[in-house]
Amino acid sequence: MRLRQTDTPLLAAMQHYVKEEVIPFHTPGHKQGKGMHHTLERIIGRGTLALDLALMEELDDFHEPYGCIKDAQELAAQLYGADHSFFVINGTTGGIYAMILAVAGPGEKIIVPRNAHRSIIGGIILSGAIPIFMQPEVDNDLGLAMGVTPETVENTVLQHPDAKGVLIINPNYYGVAVDLKKIVNLVHKHNMVVLVDEAHGPHLCFSNRLPIQALDAGADICAQSTHKIIGALTQCSLVHCREGRIRVPHLKAMLQLTQSTSPNYIMLVSLDVARMQMALEGPKLIERSIDLANWTRQEINKIPGLYCFGSEKKGDPGIFDLDPTKVTVTVKGLGLTGPEAERILRHQYKIQVELSDLYNLLFLITLGDREQEVHLLVAALRDMAEKYAKSYDFSLLERCINAPYPVAPQGVLSPREALFGNTCMVPFAHSAGMICAEIVTFYPPGIPVVCPGERITQEIIDYCQLLQQSGMHVSGPEDYTLKTIKVVD
Repeated sequence: MRLRQTDTPLLAAMQHYVKEEVIPFHTPGHKQGKGMHHTLERIIGRGTLALDLALMEELDDFHEPYGCIKDAQELAAQLYGADHSFFVINGTTGGIYAMILAVAGPGEKIIVPRNAHRSIIGGIILSGAIPIFMQPEVDNDLGLAMGVTPETVENTVLQHPDAKGVLIINPNYYGVAVDLKKIVNLVHKHNMVVLVDEAHGPHLCFSNRLPIQALDAGADICAQSTHKIIGALTQCSLVHCREGRIRVPHLKAMLQLTQSTSPNYIMLVSLDVARMQMALEGPKLIERSIDLANWTRQEINKIPGLYCFGSEKKGDPGIFDLDPTKVTVTVKGLGLTGPEAERILRHQYKIQVELSDLYNLLFLITLGDREQEVHLLVAALRDMAEKYAKSYDFSLLERCINAPYPVAPQGVLSPREALFGNTCMVPFAHSAGMICAEIVTFYPPGIPVVCPGERITQEIIDYCQLLQQSGMHVSGPEDYTLKTIKVVD
């Protein structure tokens, strides 16, 4: 029987099993909710718990699908235009791990932006590959790392013709997209694989007012967070690929390696239903989100002291296109830092941001938002601007943002060798010349200053200490005060 996008094959199989009133002598131990403590059972509901099932013949095999899971994944591939799509239930992190493992092995090079998410560094550590970093463009006014330019990609590819692939972040957390089609074409010209961290782009193919999605730009493989923007449960993601440069059986093996042998069926079915929802209503839902976001941006830009960047930034270095549903509000004009503004909104207005950095707040406008929510957001920002604006000296912070970024440190060992080698903690101030065994990143702009396997320089130490003086947030090292750092012994 030919599958249609209105079908939900996985959900249908699960519901059939429950309706048959089978007596379960299998996992999970709560036995369709009957053994669940009433505190949690009341919250989750017996109907949901009945769908918390285990691998069995009629419910398919997650790692070697032949039935309802296979059908559900094939429907996702049809919708997104992939040759193959795979359900991922340990977040896009798990998908990125599998992508990297499928392309680059121990000692092989993979080209990645310097502002790579920690999951990309984690995948490189697991694979034993050697990262070749590209520097993204930085918008100093906003204090944000943007995308990499095609010129940067081409120069890096020419310098490392033996690299196995190029991994691109598109769009980034703030909705900034690169000229992906141009990048894909030039990378393919050098017979390399194009991998895309498309965590923030599962909705891109449903509107021509959004940046191009990775598959339509010709990328070989991408990972999307179906839970971030559209209607799947948290941790639910998709990996899409095209045949040719990707060896699909090897990719399947890597997905098996990075995912549980006991998948949560409620999470899996949320991917099946989210796909169906987008197939039937995706364009309408996403167009509404874009309209709401554009109205919100327009109203925020009327508030003195606030700035919400938009299409006027297109064409700036590293900004080829923008996803307007990511609403970034710069609050430094109020004399507030991002974390200060986040706390005010949360505790005074009961509004929670997606994230804050030194200058900015990020709000996501998704298919779950209505006019009521965005009106309340604008009203809260307007009131905050009137009541909480203060005089603040940003000179030190701006000096930090504008400080010359240290020369990229020398890579001495692979990140894997550094992480798993003999290590010790030393005073950070006296670590020059030593090989780092952890990652040190400051926000903003979120670019790692030093990664595992790289040699620490005095320039890096001075730069980090300057950023710390400004109160900027450090992420990555075991000692978050950065008084000490872990190095290869």
